[in-house]
Amino acid sequence: MGFLSGLMGNASEVDLEKLSEDLSPILGEGEAITMGYKVVRDMFVFTNKRMILIDKQGMTGKKTEYLSIPYKSITSFSVETAGHFDMEAELIVWISGRSEPIMRELKKGTDVVGIQKMIATYALK
Repeated sequence: MGFLSGLMGNASEVDLEKLSEDLSPILGEGEAITMGYKVVRDMFVFTNKRMILIDKQGMTGKKTEYLSIPYKSITSFSVETAGHFDMEAELIVWISGRSEPIMRELKKGTDVVGIQKMIATYALK
């Protein structure tokens, strides 16, 4: 991912093998990472059981917040594909008990159909 793209809020896919290794201490029994995206220092990760939003805080990024959202808490979601003049796609997820949706921009070329299918597979059980 280019630095400028990251500054603009666009996300790019990350290496699942390395991500699984890095997050192994917080993954539950039988939990596996299916997709992961990074925006500058922050990430959002999809597992077979939940969505994890990782927020690196402060100047050094040593303080980190991990927000876990079980798929059963997702009430609705929207995926918007990139167009000719709109250079990014967008993922919007509404969570039970929250008034504002969670929104993430995805870099053009990201597999938004795959993301939508993955959320549908787990959230619509």
